[in-house]
Amino acid sequence: MNAQSEELALEVRNLAVSIKTPHGVVHPVKGVDLTVHKGEIVGIVGESGCGKSTTIKGLLRLLPANSTVTADKAQLAGYGDLLATPVRRMREVRGAKIGFVAQNPFGSLNPIYKIERQFYELQKAHKTKVSRKESREIALRMLDGVGIVNPARVLDGYAHQLSGGMAQRVVIALATTLSPQLLIADEPTTGLDATVQAQILDLISGFVHQEGRSMVLVTHDLGVIAQYCQRVVVMYDGQVVEHGSVMDVMVEPQHPYTQRLIASVPKPGEKLDVSR
Repeated sequence: MNAQSEELALEVRNLAVSIKTPHGVVHPVKGVDLTVHKGEIVGIVGESGCGKSTTIKGLLRLLPANSTVTADKAQLAGYGDLLATPVRRMREVRGAKIGFVAQNPFGSLNPIYKIERQFYELQKAHKTKVSRKESREIALRMLDGVGIVNPARVLDGYAHQLSGGMAQRVVIALATTLSPQLLIADEPTTGLDATVQAQILDLISGFVHQEGRSMVLVTHDLGVIAQYCQRVVVMYDGQVVEHGSVMDVMVEPQHPYTQRLIASVPKPGEKLDVSR
């Protein structure tokens, strides 16, 4: 496992998102700051609807056309300002520079293409020349690396033939095929049982710890934050209300929302406090 570097992999300052709706403009994200060092896993935590996923999708330019994303800075190391990049060029960033593991793996996989073709299309989009044979060899190696038994059978099949855990493994393999330096995982274990969740998170963190890579891990699970992250950003109502090392925030939370969030976690042998 590589040690965290002082060098920044990602620096975001004052990121805001506004969305036009039939009832007016809403502001789900209101000036978020986020820094990720090389070799570091940073968790973003908060309840559903607090703006976690919207922040990430805004940064990756994956929000619908009625959305506007602004920031004083959204700097990706070795590339430049993500928000200054034309939308058509973001395809060069997603996959090659930033790997993205979404909450719903089936939403990330094309239902009408075989899995093998999806690996091929990914590699072809970022390489000038790649043969079908070479692409298949790479895909077999990647699927084997995420613990899929009989990867050839998976490559020759479709997404609907996969279980949720298998589909997420395929998405992780796709997201890491081009060895991006930054991985963003948005609630990557939603809907999976506890054993599969641990396997998926171990896979992702294992990739990150290779060669000084970095990750932003979006979750509502404080246990996941405590086990896998070095620093944590706590969001509430579209804003960052607290951030710091996982140890500092978990042991001595300063903001009332963070305190309530931690107090809401059931503890063995103790009655859950629902009076707050």
